[in-house]
This record gives sequence, structure tokens and C-alpha cells, in this order.
Amino acid sequence: MKIRLGYDITMTHALYTPMVLVLNIHYSRASDILVPDHLITSPAVNVTQYRDVFGNWCSRLVAPPGPIRLSTDALIYDPGLLDRYEPGAIQHDVSDLPDECIQFLLGSRYCETDKLMEVAWDNFNTPDNGWGRVRKIVEFVHNRITFGYKYARKSRPAYEAYEEQVGVCRDFAHLAVSLCRAINIPARYCTGYLGDIGVPRDPAPMDFSAWFEAYIGGQWVTFDARHNHPRIGRVLIGRGRDASDIAISTVFGPSTLNKFNVFTDEVLDNAA
Repeated sequence: MKIRLGYDITMTHALYTPMVLVLNIHYSRASDILVPDHLITSPAVNVTQYRDVFGNWCSRLVAPPGPIRLSTDALIYDPGLLDRYEPGAIQHDVSDLPDECIQFLLGSRYCETDKLMEVAWDNFNTPDNGWGRVRKIVEFVHNRITFGYKYARKSRPAYEAYEEQVGVCRDFAHLAVSLCRAINIPARYCTGYLGDIGVPRDPAPMDFSAWFEAYIGGQWVTFDARHNHPRIGRVLIGRGRDASDIAISTVFGPSTLNKFNVFTDEVLDNAA
């Protein structure tokens, strides 16, 4: 199937303001892109790109004083498959993990493994191994946190999400990642597009989504603690230790967000 996706964001700055944006579809989906998701700015400014230490595409620009519009309108092929079901995927001993996995066992800005160590071992030190253990963590987080956009707070780390029991998708992901790491399962934070494909349409405005991947059975496997069931049409933008590594926008100065629209829709074969 085909998915049309993109964003329309307007921000206002009082001065010339450098920005770093992580908005491009991840390179792992490059062969699926039918219409590229080029970043369009209005007014037009010079945009340069680089790949960060996690392999994500980042865009640099300097926004002029006043409003600047950031937008794209892309088309991607998607196989239309649900997230993979891997019940036989085992948890690896730390000593057997690939070197690149070790950083995803450590605490980070929003994932305080030290504060959640006791919670993890009290609740998930069970005979379940690998897939079963991660699924229990997902269930726990899904039931622990109440979702609501009114609960959004960009400074909330995983332990506060655990204590406050409210949040948005990033809080679900941060808590699940922290609990996985605390019990020695590498886990990394993901952000991207996730439309209402194959599920009832959510009346709330569309947004970028957050989920996570756990390293079990010799592979990275996708889990989603907010939705707690496999989904179709997940399109990755970036991966990192937590949201601080793949913030959609990092602005080096005062900034006001005026407009934020995201769209992710299946394109039907008979569509014009």
C-alpha cells in the first residue's frame, strides 16, 4: 500500500536563530520512498544535512526573524504488515551482546535506569525470557500511564512518568525503555509517523509518534507501550537513547510555535 505523509509547522523567532531538525524518513526506508520528503522552508533559507551518531538525517538552518514555515508532502510504499511477532526471541546475557548494544543498556537524560532498577527487578525478574519479559513491561507501562495531550511536558523523565502515571507517547516509550535497560535488555527510543491505518480513526489531531525497540533474539524488535498492540504503517524517522537524541526540532534561541500539523494517511488505489 501507499502512505501519504508529511507536516506543516510554523514557528516565529525574534532574531536570526540556528535550528537542527530531525524530520526526514529514516534511511532504512529509503528504497520505499516514492515521493521524497524534502524539507521546504518559507521563506527559503539554506539547509544543510548531516548524519548523526545514530544514523539519523539531521537538517541545519538559520531561521530569519519572523515566522518560518517548515513543510513536506511525501509518499512512501509500505508492505502493510503488522509489527513483527517474535515470541521465540530470547534475552541475551550482557556478556554476549554486540558492542553497539551496550549504550542502550545505560541510563540517559530521560531514562533513569538507576531510579527504576528496583521497580524493574521487583516486577519483571520472572521465568519469562526475552519476548515474554518485554511484553510484560509493555503491559505494565500501558496500564500504569494514562494518555492525554493535556499531560504533555517535555521535561518529564521516565521516573516522573512512573510516579505521576500520566503522559503522552514519549512518556510511555521512556518508561518502557528504562525498565528494559534496568533488567539488562538493550532498548532504544524511536520516533516517526504512525497513522490510523487498520484501526478506528482517532479524533485527536495527528502528531508524530514514539515507540521503542528492544534487542532480543539477535535483532531489534518493535514494541509500542502506548497502543499495546501491533500496528500497520509505522514509518521511522529516528532512533536514539531517548527523546533528547532525536528531538524533532532543536532551536538555539527563543522560539514560538504557531502551527503544528502532521498527516499520515493510506492512499487508496482509486484515489485521484
